[in-house]
Amino acid sequence: MTDPRLEWIEDPLTRRQVLRGAASGAAVLGAGGVLGACGGDDDDGGGGGGGTPAESEGELRSGGDLRVGATGGGAEDTIDAHRPTVDTDIMRCWNLYESLAVRTPDFSELQMLLAESIEPEAKPDTWTVRLKQGVTFHNGKPVTADDVIFSLKRILDPKDPKVGAASIGYITQNQLKKMDDRTVRIKLEFPNSGFPDDLGQYFNAIVPTDYDVENPVGTGPFMYESFTPGQQSEFTKYPDYHEDGKPYVDSLTIIDFPDDTARTNALLGGQVDVIDNLPAAQVKNAEANPNLRVLSSETGAWQPFTMRVDQAPFDDVRVRQAFRLIVDREQMVQQVLSGHGSVANDLYARYDPAYASDLPQREQDLEQAKSLLKQAGQEGLTVELVTAPVFQGIVEAAQVFAEQAKGAGVTVNVRRVDSGTFYGDNYLSWTFAQDFWASRVYLSQVAQGDLPESPFNETHWPPDDTFIDLIQQARAETDEAKRGEILHECQTMQYEQGGYIIPYFSNIIDAYSAKLGGFVEAKCGFPFGNYWLKNVGFLA
Repeated sequence: MTDPRLEWIEDPLTRRQVLRGAASGAAVLGAGGVLGACGGDDDDGGGGGGGTPAESEGELRSGGDLRVGATGGGAEDTIDAHRPTVDTDIMRCWNLYESLAVRTPDFSELQMLLAESIEPEAKPDTWTVRLKQGVTFHNGKPVTADDVIFSLKRILDPKDPKVGAASIGYITQNQLKKMDDRTVRIKLEFPNSGFPDDLGQYFNAIVPTDYDVENPVGTGPFMYESFTPGQQSEFTKYPDYHEDGKPYVDSLTIIDFPDDTARTNALLGGQVDVIDNLPAAQVKNAEANPNLRVLSSETGAWQPFTMRVDQAPFDDVRVRQAFRLIVDREQMVQQVLSGHGSVANDLYARYDPAYASDLPQREQDLEQAKSLLKQAGQEGLTVELVTAPVFQGIVEAAQVFAEQAKGAGVTVNVRRVDSGTFYGDNYLSWTFAQDFWASRVYLSQVAQGDLPESPFNETHWPPDDTFIDLIQQARAETDEAKRGEILHECQTMQYEQGGYIIPYFSNIIDAYSAKLGGFVEAKCGFPFGNYWLKNVGFLA
C-alpha cells in the first residue's frame, strides 16, 4: 500500500518511461582514441552565466555554424520537451526549450529564466509564479500563464506522466490558477520550501498550449529545423531570443556519437567543433594539441555503486558498511578518472549549503570490513556487480572495486551489459549495480532517488519511515538553519545505513576547437555549463 505521505505521485512512471538518463545526462564513455592533429572549418562567434569563463584568446563574433559531437543517442532519441532521456536529448532540450528557472552553472543560485519571480505565500504550500515581460516562443507568440498551466498539466498527466512528474508531482493540478496573463498560483499537496528548485529543472520546460512534438516550438536560443533519431538534429538561431546578443552562432547541429573514440576522432578530423565528455585518459594529449582546448570542471556529479537495502546480502547494514570500507577512494580517483575528480564520502549534493561536510571522511579499512562481514555471517562473500558504459569511467570503476574487494575476502563478479539492457526491464531491480547523477540540491535529489516512490530509487531506500518523516519536516521548515539541522540528521542516517557507495565526484571534461570561445566552468554536472551553447561563439 502506498504511504499516504507520498500519494502525490499518483501513478509511478514505468522504468521504460523514466530511463535513468532523464535525470541527469547520460554518457557512453571508455578509453580509446589517440589524439592527433586537429582540423576544422576555416569560416566559422562571450559570456558565461553563473560560471567561470574558460581562457579565451579574444572577443566572440556573431555568425558561423556550430557542430557538436554529443555522447550516445539511438533510435529512441526524442525531441519532446518533457521526455529527455539521454545526453543527446538533454542537449537538445537545453537549447530548444527553457524552464521557469534553473541553477546557474556554478550552482550558486537559482537563476530566473522565463519567470521573473517564484515566491511563496504565508506558508510554502502555495506559490506564485510571475513571468517575465516580452518573452516569446519561436512562432512569435508571447509566453503566458496559460502556457505555464498547460505545460505543468502535460508533465503531470496521470495517464501519461513525463519525466518531471518525479520532481513536481505534489502540485495540486485542479488548483492551478491563472491570476492574470503573467501570473500563476500553484497549490502544493504539502509545504515545500524547496519547490523552486524542484520546478526549475530542465525537463520542466514551458511549451505553448498548442505544442506539437512533430514541429516543436520553445523559447530557447535555437529554433527547430530537423531531427533524425540516432543521427543528428539541426537548429537555427532565434533572432528574438530574450537575452541580448545571444546566441552568437547562426546554426547548431548536434550529432550523435555512441562511441567515444569516434566522437574524439570527429573533433580531430574537423567533422565537429566541440565534444562533451572527453575521456579523462585523453586530457593530456588534448591539452598538448595547439588546435584544441580542454575545459575540466569540478562538479557535484557522482557515479555510485548501488546496493539494494531490501535484498540479501545488502539487507544487512553490516554488509553495506563493509562494502563502503572496501573502497580506496583516492585510488579510484587516480585510476578511474586519471585524477580528474575528488574523493567523496558516500553522500551527494556537495554544493548544498546543508551538505554534511563534518561527518568523518570514510577511508579504506579492510580489517574492519572483514570483521563486519564475519559478524553478518558473510565471510568469503561472492556478489555480482552489474555495470554498463553509461558514463565516463563506470566500467573501469567496477573493475577497480572488484580488485579492492579481494583484500576483504570478497569476490566480485563484474557483469558488463550494454546500455539498453542496463536501463531495460531490470533497471532498479539489480541487487548490486552502478549509476550516474548530476549536481542537485539535497531535497531535489532525495525526491528523485531516495523516497519509496521516487522514480529512480535504485537502492530501495529508506528501510523505515524515520527518514521520510524528517524529509517532510525539512520541506515544511522555512528557517534555513533549522532546515539544515534536519537535513544533517537525514544525511547522518544515509552515511551510517545507506545503500549508496559514492567514492568520488567526477569532473566534466569538454574539448573544443581553439577557434571557439565562451565556455564556462560549471559545477552543475552538465557539459558546456548547462549545455548552454548560446554562450559559445567563434573568435573574431
